[in-house]
Amino acid sequence: MALSVALQMDPVEHVSITADSTFRLGIEAQARGHRLFQYTVDRLMFVDGQVRATGRRATLHQREDAHVTFGPWEEVDLASFDVVWLRQDPPFDMGYITSTHLLERLAPGTLVLNDPFWVRNCPEKLMVLDFLDLTPPTIITRDLAAIRAFRARHGDIVVKPLYGNGGAGVFHLRPEDPNLASLMETFTAINREPVIAQKYLPAVTLGDKRIILVDGEPVGAINRVPAAGEARSNMHVGGRPEPAALTEREREICARIGPALRDKGLLFTGIDVIDGWLTEINVTSPTGIQELERFDGTNAAAAIWDAVERRLAEGVTVRR
Repeated sequence: MALSVALQMDPVEHVSITADSTFRLGIEAQARGHRLFQYTVDRLMFVDGQVRATGRRATLHQREDAHVTFGPWEEVDLASFDVVWLRQDPPFDMGYITSTHLLERLAPGTLVLNDPFWVRNCPEKLMVLDFLDLTPPTIITRDLAAIRAFRARHGDIVVKPLYGNGGAGVFHLRPEDPNLASLMETFTAINREPVIAQKYLPAVTLGDKRIILVDGEPVGAINRVPAAGEARSNMHVGGRPEPAALTEREREICARIGPALRDKGLLFTGIDVIDGWLTEINVTSPTGIQELERFDGTNAAAAIWDAVERRLAEGVTVRR
């Protein structure tokens, strides 16, 4: 059955067709006969009792010079779609949170992925707190004295914004680094949120593994190796993707967290693992499926759409 699919994403005309995961999901959807409509979150609205959006019908092409063809602009009722993908990139701010509140109103008639209730309640760096035995020592606070004490206990630490993304604002601080106070002053001047600090894992120089899970099951992994002289492995800041296999420890991690992801309707997720330690559970707009497909032929987009179609056929509900 052909599905009507709305993509809430950053402007599709500006994405990289060889790296963007949402673009790959759209290509796979079209191959199955599904119809695409694309809009940006700033054109999402609630009006006269309906969740509506202004956007365009879109046809995607795997051509660098012209990778999308649009229909005319139109305003639509999102409840008329079978599937809505929540795929715009963070920051995970009040604008992002508001969009989850609006999209949540489409249930149960329209399947929204990932489930907006749980996207809102499972931010990337907070969901790991449900699995403390799998994570490195962690502190979340705005209190400078508490972070000083944490560093005194654990030595090298990594400090980062609690709701950041793409490696922005991530700092590796050694015990003798004098910049902790200045860094905290900068963070606290920008917003009122706490920061997250974790014990530094030296093995990150060998790579930070991104594991792709579909409906709670791992389908593959890539290793992201930091550039020379760089503490961050994110591909946004120059991390180099490499092929990777799952270790027994990583399969144990997936087995532990998989049921929680499935129960919450977090159908497409990407977890980050360094040296056998779980550091993040990415639920907002995970990436990596194109790199995975290039490295070992794993078509994660097909696995994702198989899971979507199965959920629709079975009428699977999400526990809240």
